[in-house]
Amino acid sequence: MTNVKGKVTMCTLSYIKNEKGKNCMNWLNKLERKFGKYAIPNLTFYLIACYVLGFAISVFMPNMFSYLTLEPALILRGQVWRIVSWVLIPPSSFDLFTIIMLLFYYSLGKTLEQTWGTFRYNVYIFSGIIFTVIGAFVLYGIFSILVPGFAGVGGIMGAFFSTYYINMSIFLAFAASYPEMQVLLYFVIPIKMKWMGILYFVLIGYDFLRGGWPTKVVILASLLNFIVFFLSTRNLSPYNPKEIQRKRKFQQEMKRSAPSGDGPRHRCAVCGRTELDDPNLEFRYCSKCNGNYEYCQDHLFTHEHKK
Repeated sequence: MTNVKGKVTMCTLSYIKNEKGKNCMNWLNKLERKFGKYAIPNLTFYLIACYVLGFAISVFMPNMFSYLTLEPALILRGQVWRIVSWVLIPPSSFDLFTIIMLLFYYSLGKTLEQTWGTFRYNVYIFSGIIFTVIGAFVLYGIFSILVPGFAGVGGIMGAFFSTYYINMSIFLAFAASYPEMQVLLYFVIPIKMKWMGILYFVLIGYDFLRGGWPTKVVILASLLNFIVFFLSTRNLSPYNPKEIQRKRKFQQEMKRSAPSGDGPRHRCAVCGRTELDDPNLEFRYCSKCNGNYEYCQDHLFTHEHKK
């Protein structure tokens, strides 16, 4: 009896945890239903195109380059284009290594977009950009209060803000989604993405501790999208690559075996109830069961997993 209660308690806690994570993602689901049609496909390509344009401006029109930086003081004076134009500033100098890294990030971003969906990937990237802009204004406000005369000075903060850490967030997102994938470090050393992700976190942590307040604000603002998506929700299992592949396979099987007429499309493997018995019932598939077993909301976290 104690063991049964213990199982029920653990399942209940698991259910509460999953419900919290599901509620955190509800806002994103609602946004996707309303604005999903406006999502930009292949967004990583356009980001890299912005970098290439920025490189061209720095070479052929170097005097114009200073008009692209993210400067809150100058934005407040009417140069509102800087809210967007700073995205053109490339994260590093233009050389062979940069080209290789941009191609690498393009591959990561394209895979993430295919895994999460175009809209969610758009939200991830644009939230990183928006958080960075907000961070710039917060930093400007703090310095304006603490440093006399700072509010009237422009052209100082632009050097701190670029898309470098936003690109880092793409890598961290990929490492979190594909932790067991193996890549070649420096094209020679085989290493799993999870260890690369840890290495990146260590490097970012070093920059954070070593840098001043501007660096700290830039890092926190640029990586806040990663925190929102992976730490606050704590439930991205529906967007796990294995889970997505399993669902796609099941959907294909369902299409082949879909009942004709007005028969039920969902049936709980425990109680046998369908959506025809209660239209308010929710059905989910258990990723821990060996096979495509569907359960209603009452038995999703209390059933015994089929091995």
